[in-house]
Amino acid sequence: MEDKVIIFDTTLRDGEQVPGCQLNTIEKIEVAQALEALGVDVIEAGFPVSSPGDFRSVVEISKAISNPVICALTRAVKKDIEAAAEALQYAKNKRIHTGIGTSPFHIKYKIKTTPEEIIRRAVDAVKYAKKFVDDVEFYAEDAGRSENEYLARVIEAVIKAGATVVNIPDTTGYCLPEEYGAKIRYLKENVPNINRATISTHCHNDLGMATANTMMGVINGARQVEVTINGIGERAGNTSLEEVAMIIKSHHTLNLKTDINSKLIFSTSRLVSTLMSMPVQANKAIVGRNAFAHSSGIHQDGVLKNRENYEIIDPHEVGVKESSIILTARSGRAALNHRLEMLGFKFGKEELDDIYHRFLLLADKKKEINDEDIRILSGQVFLGEKALKLELLQVTCGKSAIPVATVGIRINGEVHTSTASGNGPIDAAFTAVRHLISKTVHLEEFLIQAITKGSDDIGKVHIQIEHEGKTYYGFSANTDIITASVEAFIDAISKIK
Repeated sequence: MEDKVIIFDTTLRDGEQVPGCQLNTIEKIEVAQALEALGVDVIEAGFPVSSPGDFRSVVEISKAISNPVICALTRAVKKDIEAAAEALQYAKNKRIHTGIGTSPFHIKYKIKTTPEEIIRRAVDAVKYAKKFVDDVEFYAEDAGRSENEYLARVIEAVIKAGATVVNIPDTTGYCLPEEYGAKIRYLKENVPNINRATISTHCHNDLGMATANTMMGVINGARQVEVTINGIGERAGNTSLEEVAMIIKSHHTLNLKTDINSKLIFSTSRLVSTLMSMPVQANKAIVGRNAFAHSSGIHQDGVLKNRENYEIIDPHEVGVKESSIILTARSGRAALNHRLEMLGFKFGKEELDDIYHRFLLLADKKKEINDEDIRILSGQVFLGEKALKLELLQVTCGKSAIPVATVGIRINGEVHTSTASGNGPIDAAFTAVRHLISKTVHLEEFLIQAITKGSDDIGKVHIQIEHEGKTYYGFSANTDIITASVEAFIDAISKIK
């Protein structure tokens, strides 16, 4: 029988504390709805007493969300708890999250009081919160640096006062995984009433150990994990939701489970990244651009033979369409041949050897070899009249103008024109192109690259589209990036048979 691990997401509270990543109420609701679809159990929606905006966001999220518990953070202060209770009035499932520091650092230097006074304040806060809600979570701030014996006394007291969840934060990200796991185990074994509450982890990533500490906490008895999408949060961030969810899903011997729909992980990651204007680092586990990319020849050959040779997670399981074989100077013949076949080319051994030799010479000069480079290497420069050709492009746009584009395409010798508006000049031009073709296409990837430097640079545009389950690629280069974009879009469409 698998034990369920409760996923407590604090993207909208701790995650939003990242400088420059604040969201408005509408954006917070959009994220909250995505978290609900993802299968999150608890959404920490904000710190209501901190600002009118935070208060309103908790109110509106409470109205918009049905299944997850909506949680509001407070200090161990009556006015905080009252504000949280008021903000949560519309929540179908509600929780107040209150607490106080328990480490010698916080007791002596931050709160400037005594250990006994901390216990009294903690108990009073839980009892007061219990007057408003049944579900009260208590956090022992800086528990990672708190003395275990004293921490156990605090936890026993707050559970007796009515706490349903006890949160053991490694607030500064200081603990080693073994040390944090031992702390959770100590509480399991030394708090007499611990079975009346759920132990929660809340680990920060200051030393890069947030996920490791969280998993050691779970292995030693914690059954709630406090996490954020993409691991965002105060300073170096929090434990990453996607990492914990996929560790539990991948390691069956742990006999653990979550309710996370892993196929929505990637889309949720991108939503949070976009709304918070915080790019996901390329090498980020699970959701980074390179998480399923392979450039080493040995790895590429192994993945092409059997994905599990180098991938412990099927990319489809987290909502990524497929693994990427990146062609560089480290790539081997197997990867080159795979890309050639994707582009519709088949060569014998001698021809492939010749192309591979020229490929290596070019790869030593370029960081990455693209599809157009492969076509040139293969001697397949498509000459002659194409079925579709851009003949006219006129765009109107500006700060106070609605973007409008007129496109003229030569289709089998005859020029056809269309005019459309859009969300920008390129979107308008793409919409006009769609009006002129009879095929339904979906834009999968749109990449602009500079070839040299300067304002007169030539821009290379690579486009990937999908039509009836098949993928097609387009390419163009031009000093006018809008023209290059439209030409690349048309180039991809022209390859549909």
